[in-house]
Amino acid sequence: MKESVSRLRLFDGPLDLSWRHCATTSDFIADLFALRFQSSRNDYVEVRHSIGYVVNELIENAVKFRAPGEIVIEASMDSESFKLKVSNDVDNENASEFQSLLADITVGDPKDLLIQRIEANAANPDMAGSGLGLLTLMSDYGARLAWIFSPADKRDRICLETYASIPMSQTHN
Repeated sequence: MKESVSRLRLFDGPLDLSWRHCATTSDFIADLFALRFQSSRNDYVEVRHSIGYVVNELIENAVKFRAPGEIVIEASMDSESFKLKVSNDVDNENASEFQSLLADITVGDPKDLLIQRIEANAANPDMAGSGLGLLTLMSDYGARLAWIFSPADKRDRICLETYASIPMSQTHN
């Protein structure tokens, strides 16, 4: 991320991180980055929605699967794309399960995989860790996603960095 980067930290504390923090944070980031499109209402609404959806999905995943601790969100945008990095710690078990899910949802066409996952979820509604959100990002928003798993400062934890990039030219044309 070479551009100017905006960084937010969500701290664990007495209020605990919850779903409402995801929506509030993603709305704030979407508003901030969509401002440059305010001269065109249609572009503004579309860009704000796309950025908000991507940010919310990745923050929700971080809150849902994190080990106790902070979540760091870094975002930037240039004329070509909006880029996001969400960092948090996960325990070894969640890291292994997530790596297994990624192996399943990153091979093949995202649109086909999304349909397969929707059908599998319909047949088994209790299916956890379906990957539908990530597949939707790739299929419907043209998101390019990447993940880095590395040892964290604390034993039995993995630092997970999730990267996303969505094209701006596709979003507001």
